Amino acid sequence: MECVVKLAAQKAVVIFSKSTCCMCHAIKRLFYEQGVSPMVYELDEQINGKEMERALIRLGCTPTVPAVFVGGKFIGSANDVLTLHLDGSLKKKLKAAGALWL
Repeated sequence: MECVVKLAAQKAVVIFSKSTCCMCHAIKRLFYEQGVSPMVYELDEQINGKEMERALIRLGCTPTVPAVFVGGKFIGSANDVLTLHLDGSLKKKLKAAGALWL
């Protein structure tokens, strides 16, 4: 679990994803379209991906992917991120974390 927490804090936006997950793709695209360049960890391509996935479960990430961290804090999965985006608070969180300048 310590590994996931450290990785989540290394960049303003970190997404734990799986390369075959359509919701993961949609969430990554949402961030790219906002002008944000997230650090993405594809769990199905990581040597310790299964261990990382178990750590995400212990952190309360359900479903485990996509798991989005902004400013080192877990903000949620796809539904949570889309809700934040629609109510305008995602942009505020991104600005506060230094991921977005506009």
